Amino acid sequence: MKWLAARVAAFPPRLQDLILALGLAAVNVAITLPYRHRLQTLPGVPALFRLHPLVVAMALLVLQVLPLIWRRSWPIVVFLAVGLARSRYDQLGFGDAPIPLGPAIAYYTVLERCSTGIRWALSALVLTGILVSQELPGHHEPYDFFVAALIFVAAGMAGILSRTRSAYLGEVEERAARAESERDQEVALAAARERTRIARELHDVVAHHVSLMAVQAEAAGALLPGRPVEASQSVQVIGETARQALVELRRLLGVLRGPGEQPQAAPSPSLGDLDAVLAQVRGAGLKVDLTVEGSPGELAPGVDLTAFRIVQEALTNALRHSTAPRAAVTVHYEPGYVTVSVTDSGAVLSGGAVLPGDPVLPRGWAQRNGSGARAGSERVPGGFGLAGIAERVASCGGTLTVGPTGAGGFAVTAKLPRL
Repeated sequence: MKWLAARVAAFPPRLQDLILALGLAAVNVAITLPYRHRLQTLPGVPALFRLHPLVVAMALLVLQVLPLIWRRSWPIVVFLAVGLARSRYDQLGFGDAPIPLGPAIAYYTVLERCSTGIRWALSALVLTGILVSQELPGHHEPYDFFVAALIFVAAGMAGILSRTRSAYLGEVEERAARAESERDQEVALAAARERTRIARELHDVVAHHVSLMAVQAEAAGALLPGRPVEASQSVQVIGETARQALVELRRLLGVLRGPGEQPQAAPSPSLGDLDAVLAQVRGAGLKVDLTVEGSPGELAPGVDLTAFRIVQEALTNALRHSTAPRAAVTVHYEPGYVTVSVTDSGAVLSGGAVLPGDPVLPRGWAQRNGSGARAGSERVPGGFGLAGIAERVASCGGTLTVGPTGAGGFAVTAKLPRL
């Protein structure tokens, strides 16, 4: 039986209702046929019905259930049609009336699918029909009233429960769809944030190392052919910088691999790795002084990486877009915050003089050109250096100050929460 019920439940709704209507029609006819000799009409009934009581009774029994085929599409019309056939059957005085399953199912459909006002109106009509039927011949027993009332009450409760369940399932599906939509939006936003983070990392890594290689390549070109030993040192720096750039790029590409590939990525750089960056910048010809103030303590990984990248990017900008011979990096630890500041000393003094202790760069390499930058390193429009710094600071909830200094230099200062 379970297998059969599952097969029927898989049918289209209209086909299910057709099977239901034909089955109930067969049941009504089968229940009434054994008592066909008792089918009779009372005096005063039209002669046509007295001549053919069996035919009329069978037709009305079928009409009590046949309209159920369309109960889902037109529940009110079907309810009225089924109820009219049942009332007519009782009014003609046929005995042995079957249980009103057809009207009960039609009433169930009304309570399941119709509005509140219609449900109340048709419930009142059902109650009126039950009371009127008790005044007809053959229905004087109180038992008849209670049986009919119980059938329709059960059908009505089933309709209300089905309506409530459908509303609940609809709400659950709506919430699930809304949750899925919100999850898709969150995934898209997370992907966008991750793309932005990777873009910043790639920019910082590539811009820094390529800038160093460009500066050293210019230096090598200026030193050849007269000073081959020093030119060779510049070429060696270019090779070392390129290898370091490849290591950084492999680390970032490892993040983009699938989890099944299990990349062996190096840990993210931090403020503890500043010495390597400063050594690279010094080797490129920019003297850098590092000052650490306060008590160094634990920083959140994201804050540590952000502080490192800010110093790296600021020094790269000073190397590419300034004629300053020296720069100062300050890392200041205070309760709850860490402040990183990168300040360059400004342009080379007139006449090519330099400050005491500043490195002497190859002739023609670090002189001012038309854009105020080192030769061959003009500022490229649309760069992402300062924009990337601003994004990093904002992602950590810090504050950023960027601008010229009173001594003619340029300063980048970022205050970041430590955790």
